[in-house]
Amino acid sequence: MSEVPSRLPMEWIAASLKRERGRAGLSLSELAKRAGVAKSTLSQLEAGSGNPSMETIWALAVALGVAFSALVEPPAPAIQVIRAGEGPTVHSERSSYLASLLSACPPGARRDIYYVWLEPGSVRDSEPHIPGTTEHIVVAEGRVKAGPRGDAVELGPGDYLSYRGDVPHAYEALAAGTKFVLIMQHV
Repeated sequence: MSEVPSRLPMEWIAASLKRERGRAGLSLSELAKRAGVAKSTLSQLEAGSGNPSMETIWALAVALGVAFSALVEPPAPAIQVIRAGEGPTVHSERSSYLASLLSACPPGARRDIYYVWLEPGSVRDSEPHIPGTTEHIVVAEGRVKAGPRGDAVELGPGDYLSYRGDVPHAYEALAAGTKFVLIMQHV
């Protein structure tokens, strides 16, 4: 007999429900009404308690206009690092071309791309950008320490970093001639 998987962590569902209800601009009462669930049940779910059935989660997803997975998938990591040479790579049969997909653009997102030159000696502090902003960095030359304040990561040539840009963050060159590509994604 195979082992029964444990139930979904309620904190995932609670955070997803709050996030999606906020995006939809719905009150607790209105979402409960649209989904056909008791307001007290929805309140418990958003508080991280209860044991929702698949049917309850499905009804909430339909009422919110999101995929079922949007309410049950694990939260995306706050920071994603791909070291040079470690990303999934595909090659061309016709030329010496290799490509690693570092990040796919989600539907409805906009991206601004910057090439950044940074020298040691000072930290570039950045205040939070608009809600939903994600920053992506690929280091071309030198070394940089970047990311959310308190969670910055050291990167070298070819390394990739992704993190929330809607929280305070910073960039600091650790070597002369540091250059990197900065992509700001706005959802």
